[in-house]
Amino acid sequence: MELYEAMRSTPAMRSFKPDPVPRDVLRRVLDNARFAPSGGNRQGWRVVAVESPEGRRRLRELYVPHWEAYTQATGARALLDAPAPVEGVSARRLQMLRNADDFAHHLDDVPLHLVVCAELAALALVDRVLDRPSIVGGASIYPFVQNILLGSRAEGLGTSLTTIITAAEEDVRTLLGLPRGIAVAALVAVGSPAAPWPTKLSRRPLEEFAFAERWGESL
Repeated sequence: MELYEAMRSTPAMRSFKPDPVPRDVLRRVLDNARFAPSGGNRQGWRVVAVESPEGRRRLRELYVPHWEAYTQATGARALLDAPAPVEGVSARRLQMLRNADDFAHHLDDVPLHLVVCAELAALALVDRVLDRPSIVGGASIYPFVQNILLGSRAEGLGTSLTTIITAAEEDVRTLLGLPRGIAVAALVAVGSPAAPWPTKLSRRPLEEFAFAERWGESL
């Protein structure tokens, strides 16, 4: 499909059909995703494809406690547990939270889990000297992840990207046999969407995030 169309119509899919993802399609997506940029062209990404019911169940079991902690910390759990409607919160926002919560608790229903990992030695953390969390290292991994999302969309497959699984890294390491020096970067759930593709994604307008010459100056 046309690139801009794919960019504008690739949502975080929360509902999937149980149909398995054909191996040749998965290989085609990953074979094209590998052309993503990375620092020094080190290509530090690694992927473990988990399709077995037992493997997906174990990933869901590792994921859910950290999802619950996340919803508690962000206040989302209070909204999920409150009787609808919630004053000051749109019905659309509440439905989005409910969809995400249902996705988390039924993660193993998604037929393919791609656990994306990073070779730590291949990352250049040039911002590690700053007094804030490092964000630069991900620049060598997440363009590859975005290529997976776009490539899957071109194949008619839905995806949902989550990084919450990183909090369970040591358990994931044991489950998947990851060697030391390899970090968990993301989990991408992949499958045929059970709901229609959205006609329009909701995003901030250009004027709210893009500036010319100085912060706040209109582009």
